[in-house]
Amino acid sequence: MKQVNLKEQVKKLFEEHLEIHQQRKTKERFIILDEIYSRDDHFDAEGLYAALKSKKHQISRATVYNTLELLVECELVTKHQFGNNLARFEKSFGYRQHDHLICIDCNKVLEFCDPRIHQISTRMGELLHFNIAHHSLILYGKCNGCEVKEQLKGSR
Repeated sequence: MKQVNLKEQVKKLFEEHLEIHQQRKTKERFIILDEIYSRDDHFDAEGLYAALKSKKHQISRATVYNTLELLVECELVTKHQFGNNLARFEKSFGYRQHDHLICIDCNKVLEFCDPRIHQISTRMGELLHFNIAHHSLILYGKCNGCEVKEQLKGSR
């Protein structure tokens, strides 16, 4: 999906969601949506707010938090709790199901997709007569960079 076409689709879906739920269609909400769909990372609300501020957008912190909740509600953004108190977000429309590796030292997030995981979830749903809508797999460990730092500390 081309980036421009994707952004147009996402904007239309967000407009429809706002109309259905009788929410205002403000310029700020669409700036936030555009910023999110211009990124390729996992971000927290404060980081998003800082990015918007650095681009000289006059958007309040409350608007960022409220808009993120609306975007999660209409499934354009996914919210993650990766084992800490900090919620992280990522765009979700038009992106395939994937799983995560989280570094327990630096909080780096890596994504991966393995069709065998989907096969396992499908098979378990069949065996247990359970309709699986989606899944989440998070593996925790140390990234190579943190592992090397730890080994260097230990050799001193």
